[in-house]
Amino acid sequence: MSDLKNISIFEGLSEEELSAIEALAVTRNYPKNSVIINEGDIANAMYMVSSGKVRVYVSDDQGKEFILNSMGPGEYFGELSLLDDEKRSASVITTEKSTFSIIYKDEFTKAIEANPNLAMAMLRNLASSVRQLTDNIKTLALQDVYGRIRKTLLNMAVEKGDIMVVEEKLTQQDIANRIGSSREMVARILKDLTVGGYILSERKQFQILKKLPESY
Repeated sequence: MSDLKNISIFEGLSEEELSAIEALAVTRNYPKNSVIINEGDIANAMYMVSSGKVRVYVSDDQGKEFILNSMGPGEYFGELSLLDDEKRSASVITTEKSTFSIIYKDEFTKAIEANPNLAMAMLRNLASSVRQLTDNIKTLALQDVYGRIRKTLLNMAVEKGDIMVVEEKLTQQDIANRIGSSREMVARILKDLTVGGYILSERKQFQILKKLPESY
């Protein structure tokens, strides 16, 4: 059975279709802190995460970062490069040892031309990405810093018994980079939430102990 069945962009494709696409992919391993894509690079491939984790971010001329997303197994990036000839719109770095299946543009274009189901799968996933981007912009535009922190923690957390746990390790600076705020402001809010018994942070891993307040 093809490993690609766990990649959302290929959901709904038959085993035969998946096998044909898998034959186009090459496997690459990267150590932690490897820059896979640089913002502004010429784009020519799509990357699917087989194992490990990556961080997707943009930065300005002074090196200040804004984190767009974190990705793990079953997720993918670089798909826009398969549809146009524009340069990379973001950078991607591994946050732990990672393995990728890589499909280059020329090969993928041939697969789409031969498989209408794949083209429809691409459109569905692009629509989902646009919706998520719209939601992120809405959060940045309409919510205060606390609201952005609250939403970030809740979106990243998974239920474990009576509490919720953010499995990805996050520093205060990581959170600040995700929400477009200063580390100092993030630190103050997290401290207040900790004192209030709402959250607990151990080894950069956050636990949500009870329902977070709607406002700060």
